[in-house]
Amino acid sequence: MNRMPVVFSGHGSPMVALENNEITKGMSSVGEMVIEKYGKPKAILAISGHWYVGETFVQSAEHPKQVYDMYGFPQALYDVTYEPDGCRELTDTVLAALGNDVTINDKWGIDHGTWTVLVHMFPQADIPVVQLSVNGYLNAQQSYELGKKLRGLRDEGYLIFGSGNVVHNLRRVEWDNEGGTEQAHRFNDYITDAVQKREDWKVIHFENGPDSSYAVPTPDHFLPLLYCLGASEGEEPLVFNNVCNLGSMAMTGFAFGL
Repeated sequence: MNRMPVVFSGHGSPMVALENNEITKGMSSVGEMVIEKYGKPKAILAISGHWYVGETFVQSAEHPKQVYDMYGFPQALYDVTYEPDGCRELTDTVLAALGNDVTINDKWGIDHGTWTVLVHMFPQADIPVVQLSVNGYLNAQQSYELGKKLRGLRDEGYLIFGSGNVVHNLRRVEWDNEGGTEQAHRFNDYITDAVQKREDWKVIHFENGPDSSYAVPTPDHFLPLLYCLGASEGEEPLVFNNVCNLGSMAMTGFAFGL
């Protein structure tokens, strides 16, 4: 079996689930390429910045619930249904890979960091999904090292999918700004260049990048990228959706193995 890819995608506003634009077409294109090149993944291990807790948890639910963890949006967004099955085999594989560093927890579900992107990448919701939490007590280096332990999952037919944002600053969002600020572009360009060159140490030490405190005021949405880099160490990325929007968001995605 060919080694499955690793995909990191920006998700930005939850409204992306309802949109049909160049960004959502980019997401769809990546999903289509995965299927075309490798066939349907056995299951997806999803690492979303919205399950940001103090431990490393993995789900085991046969039918994980869809979590609408956003507020104040149009009803149409809450009417979006994306309810893939879980995959106990993947859960057990994660438990074996991470050992004492992971615990089963089914109190969460498939949150909007995951389903707003997967509804475009794999719209049939016919690929099982298991979420892995982002452990807020791990720093960037430790997140990267944990990602390396997950690499073997790819050889068993599992797609590793991270969802967050290279630039994510909710307090500085500009709803009337379709593009990005100068600060957002500077940091996004710095990280994108480092990922393309596989200068992973620059991404691990992202705080040394330009305008890092503006781009990453909290690590929750950035750390999924470190998990993905660890799981794809040394592999060149396909860059997609390399755009900034809402002033302080970057939608940039990376697909490794495509």
